[in-house]
Amino acid sequence: MKNIYQWSLVLLFGTMTACDSLLDIDPEYTQDAENFFNTEEDFDRAIIGVYDMMQPAYLNLWIGEIASDNAIAGGESVNDSRGLHEIENMTHGGVNEELRAVMRVNYTGIARANYIFENQDKADFEGKDLILAEAKMMRAYFYFNLVNYFGDMPLIVDRRISINEISSAPRTPKGEVYQQIESDLREAIGVLPWNVDQTGRLTKGAAMALLGKALLYQQKYEEAATVLGELIDTNQAGYALFEDYETLFLVQNEHVAEDVFTIQFSGLQGGDYGCLVCLNGNAAVGFHSIRQYTGPVYADGNSYNLPTGDLYEAFEEGDIRRDASVLDLEAFIASQPNPDEITYAIGGGGHTGYYNNKYIKRLDELGLPDNDLTSPLNYRAIRWADVLLMAAEAFQRSGNDERARTELNKVRSRADMPAITTSDDALYQDILQERRLELSGEGFRFFDLVRTGQASDKISGFIAGQHEVFPIPQVEIDLAGGNWEQNPGY
Repeated sequence: MKNIYQWSLVLLFGTMTACDSLLDIDPEYTQDAENFFNTEEDFDRAIIGVYDMMQPAYLNLWIGEIASDNAIAGGESVNDSRGLHEIENMTHGGVNEELRAVMRVNYTGIARANYIFENQDKADFEGKDLILAEAKMMRAYFYFNLVNYFGDMPLIVDRRISINEISSAPRTPKGEVYQQIESDLREAIGVLPWNVDQTGRLTKGAAMALLGKALLYQQKYEEAATVLGELIDTNQAGYALFEDYETLFLVQNEHVAEDVFTIQFSGLQGGDYGCLVCLNGNAAVGFHSIRQYTGPVYADGNSYNLPTGDLYEAFEEGDIRRDASVLDLEAFIASQPNPDEITYAIGGGGHTGYYNNKYIKRLDELGLPDNDLTSPLNYRAIRWADVLLMAAEAFQRSGNDERARTELNKVRSRADMPAITTSDDALYQDILQERRLELSGEGFRFFDLVRTGQASDKISGFIAGQHEVFPIPQVEIDLAGGNWEQNPGY
């Protein structure tokens, strides 16, 4: 059993799927819990339903790269997934399917977690505290996504919300949402174990890493340094950098010591393009892959989320992470013994000559047909290198350059790169640059640029005071009876 998503999932929530409208998660009063939440098995099925809503991680992976200087949208044409092209060009507005999916998916996850808390007193059994802790961490993760995409968002805790309440649910200030995120994570940390028997379950280390990230995003540097420093110094889970960066992102090297917070996928169940958020496979992998490719190592795909030449050139000479992260397709073909027999096509949505080599289809890693949609490649939401770099940033910003260099150079050493010796702002910039290189193609670049105030200098078309957050989907404003104001500039 590869992970918890291969369990049979009973549909506990009526029509509550990621394809439904925001907060319209259940026909009002048709779902009750009188015949559910009575046994340990019921609670375990319910928590798997919450885990399930983390699987649309491809949205973060796409938007976090395409909105930045790291990638372009690509694809078949500019009309194919138009929303991604609008995000690339910073012309996105209130009508955008990808952004609407972000909102629906995360609120559906929150609603599923809240449903558990609403019924938490119906049964007692050993291990219920762990289920509640898992639900708290995932609720924090969903709210963290929402505030970073949209800013102020309605904060709904421990209960479902009726569709008739939408118009009276105001957008909660971002700071208050972050308070709930921190509270949920601190409570989860107090309960979750360092290690788990079942692959895919959340851990204390994952919750600590996410808390450190939430604090860093709020510029609470000293608090972030404390949490991340404790995680690094205690490290009872045995986290470590995987020795070979060049093979880190292969399926065979999943569930290694570098994995801190990983979203699991399975290649054993298919789906269709009508509901990408409903898949059990990692949709990003097929979409990133080489259009109509015929040749060794790789498999054909849809040529989305294509790295830019700017990213490729940002790597220092000799940095092994460049080719491990960014596939220069023509150079790869030229290095093969039969280059004339290798063919591929260029999509009309843009072409850079580069592909995301971390999340890409390989011939020996294919899931069941349609293998564009059934990749078993897990998504690393936070890995140990990210923890070290977040800690380096938090320590530097709170005045401890020595500790910052220590954590930074652990990451550089794994890549066989020389140690950084700078201090003050030069060190800070080195840390941010290292984040771009180490984590390229993983969906963090846009949010890093925004939170550090560098987006307007790095992203073409970025308007300060507007593009730090994305627009609230207009259809959701309409569903809220016009009670929600659109974000400035949209």
